[in-house]
Amino acid sequence: MITVKDLRVVLSHRAIVSDVSFTLDRGDFLALLGPNGGGKSTLVRALVGLQPYEGTISFQDSATPVGYVPQIKTLDRTFPAQTRELVATALKKQWPWTMDQQCRDVVDKALERVGMLSKADEQIRHLSGGELQRAYLARAIISTPKLLVLDEPSAGVDMTGASDMLEIVEKYRKDVSATVVMVTHDWEIALHHATHVMLMKQVPISFGSAAEAMTDETIRRAFGHVGHAHDVMGGSTHHG
Repeated sequence: MITVKDLRVVLSHRAIVSDVSFTLDRGDFLALLGPNGGGKSTLVRALVGLQPYEGTISFQDSATPVGYVPQIKTLDRTFPAQTRELVATALKKQWPWTMDQQCRDVVDKALERVGMLSKADEQIRHLSGGELQRAYLARAIISTPKLLVLDEPSAGVDMTGASDMLEIVEKYRKDVSATVVMVTHDWEIALHHATHVMLMKQVPISFGSAAEAMTDETIRRAFGHVGHAHDVMGGSTHHG
């Protein structure tokens, strides 16, 4: 589905991401973990074409659309706009001052998929953090992309909202055999949902299944310690 080889991103004469290579197939779920400033967001921005890079990123089908839910939302929440209009920007590539019935139908289908159809006419300033994230997810999947990239979708969302978001992403992945790449700080996602895990700190520290990638050694290399949440192998709990 997607092959990355020798990916490198340089910003202000400094390598932010280096030596990244991996391959994902249809239906795979990659969880990207690592410390803040470790290059995870830069990597996914390169994957979706928003960040210049060196190396190669190739797709099995170059025409396949890519869905992206960014971590940082630049939207002015005070802007008098409806949820449906926000989602429609994915089709219009600009603010949809007018919307025909065909466009409304496509948007509403995406909103229904994320459980937000009842909020279609709601002003975005009235949405909760979790609802806004789901609106952005609807925007990302409106073209039924086979690659869905999410940058910390649980940031600023309560536990219920985060759980709902993950459930929707998992259902979408299974329904369309989509490949998912998610930047996350949630170890449970890596352990129980991801087919692949990459620990990175500017360069990849490990890549593979959760059991392969999340060992005491690799976690120490990434974070400098092994905490209580990192007992990934089912052995004794460590405190550090």
